[in-house]
Amino acid sequence: MKVLVALGGNAILRREGRRTAREQLAAVDETCRQLVNVVEGGNELAVTHGNGPQIGDILLAYESARESLPTVPLDVAGAQSQGMIGYMLQQSLENELNRRKLRKDVTVVLTRTVVSESDPAFAAPSKPIGPFYTEEEAARLRRRGWRLASEGRKGSRRVVPSPEPMEIVEEATIRSLFEAGRIVIAAGGGGVPVVRRRPGGEFAGVEAVVDKDLASVLVAKALGIEVMVIATDVEGIFLDYGSPTQRLLRELKVEECRAYLREGQFPAGSMGPKAEAAVRFVEAGGRKAVVTSLRGIGEALSGRAGTEIAS
Repeated sequence: MKVLVALGGNAILRREGRRTAREQLAAVDETCRQLVNVVEGGNELAVTHGNGPQIGDILLAYESARESLPTVPLDVAGAQSQGMIGYMLQQSLENELNRRKLRKDVTVVLTRTVVSESDPAFAAPSKPIGPFYTEEEAARLRRRGWRLASEGRKGSRRVVPSPEPMEIVEEATIRSLFEAGRIVIAAGGGGVPVVRRRPGGEFAGVEAVVDKDLASVLVAKALGIEVMVIATDVEGIFLDYGSPTQRLLRELKVEECRAYLREGQFPAGSMGPKAEAAVRFVEAGGRKAVVTSLRGIGEALSGRAGTEIAS
């Protein structure tokens, strides 16, 4: 079976950690043990991943050193995060495959995603990146031109434009590697956002971050993926999440999921893009999408974990 696993930021960085390279590598090792379970089951595997915490840290590092180093635009920071996370996943996957004596090559593809310059997201930044800031820190960063949004008691996070992904530039390369039997890691952080200056003409990077789950749907369609697993930090999709009446949904039809999205059950900053991506994948011909925790990746394929979305 052809499987794509879209890893959330917690696959690389635990919320309670200090964001050190060692801690991130430890989190990736744990994640890759789950991914190799998928391979060991005889499946063909493609992997995408988020980069919200990492790109935020990259930008913060440059901002903190602004008197010594020039800052970098979002597209360049996105490319940096792709390389860093891709390296960690590639090496950890290869090590775990070797430990289990599974012969499989792993390739990372630095990926660009085409967006539209006229996308309304550029006028209304909403994608949270980086760590949480206190009120005092947020006020200081706002004075430097950053846009931040409050997330209640957690604090505030920087928000940036998140335009709709339209096309994967490296689609043909990713497909050829996957069809050759490799595990392909692609579209990290949703891919580096680029625009076409004219039809068939030059590309140019833009200040944005593409949602990795929506970009993952484009990758899945290109590869003929049968099952897309969206791995996050909760067990699955809940109704009334965070309230006394919350309940886990084990199965959802596409039309039910669409109705809950319209009702606002799945917020844009958390479960919304995951539910939307799951629906789009199934509508595009996928067999099913599953939203689950990292530890549920393997069991999700057999219907024993997570929330399953199907037609």
